Amino acid sequence: MSWQQLHLQCQKDKVELAEALFYDLGAVSILLEDAGDEPLFEPMPNEEPLWGNVVVTAIFDTNSDDSFDGTDFEGLANEIAAKVDAERHWTTRLDDKDWTKEWMTYYKPIKCAGNLWIVPEWLDAPEPNATNLILDPGLAFGTGYHATTRLCLDWLSKQDLTDKTVIDYGCGSGILGVAALLLGAKQVLAVDIDPQAVLATTQNAKLNGVADKIQVFLPEEFAKHQAKTGILADTITANILAKPLIGFAPYFAKLIKTDGKIVLAGLITSQIDEVLEAYTPYFTMDTPHNYADKEDHHWHRLSGTRIG
Repeated sequence: MSWQQLHLQCQKDKVELAEALFYDLGAVSILLEDAGDEPLFEPMPNEEPLWGNVVVTAIFDTNSDDSFDGTDFEGLANEIAAKVDAERHWTTRLDDKDWTKEWMTYYKPIKCAGNLWIVPEWLDAPEPNATNLILDPGLAFGTGYHATTRLCLDWLSKQDLTDKTVIDYGCGSGILGVAALLLGAKQVLAVDIDPQAVLATTQNAKLNGVADKIQVFLPEEFAKHQAKTGILADTITANILAKPLIGFAPYFAKLIKTDGKIVLAGLITSQIDEVLEAYTPYFTMDTPHNYADKEDHHWHRLSGTRIG
């Protein structure tokens, strides 16, 4: 059994029309991919940026829908390509698979600095005696595969977190907060604007047996909790984006103890100076760090110590 795919390459202002035309024909799913080499960094919630040049792929279920019997898909591709001024178009067949499990094949255990491993929930730990963080990637950001996450994990693995209170701001999947607990932290306060992240963090904390040491909040809930308890962090992790990091600098300074440590990620090379400028009034900042010998060298990590 197989599925029929129609592909076309067009400018982003024609994508919406292409999608509508494909859906009118009975497409069950549409995939958008970069047609060039134009990076899109993690968007803010409700933002849906597109590349300038896009490959639009429409998938048709020819297995269960008899109305497609005898359909000239090449002809359909030609018609839609003409309507959206496509630069090129083509058709392919997609073999049927168990798609509920297929995505799992792309995840493998990852070794971070020190003795910390990130292990997908359905796989065995390569080193059972290591510090193994069991992760269900789910729908929230933070699988350990992205350079920004690995940079933070490497930093955490080198800290003395024993009996420390950690605030993980922008927690995503909860990977940094859970790692901090496995590395000895006493408690973690995890915060994210995405309800899916709150759920993912809670689930991953349970997978690792640390649910009793972590509290997960939406930002408004956290602000109320912090104002009520007056709790301050020994360590803050924030793997988000440059613009919110800059805005959060004075707020984070109020959330952390004197001599407390902060680690920031989600930064590309051109953003470092502006973020450093925002944090140096409050923190003694370390030299920026990246993976200089890897393809992800454009991602950087900043860390620092709260000034008294």
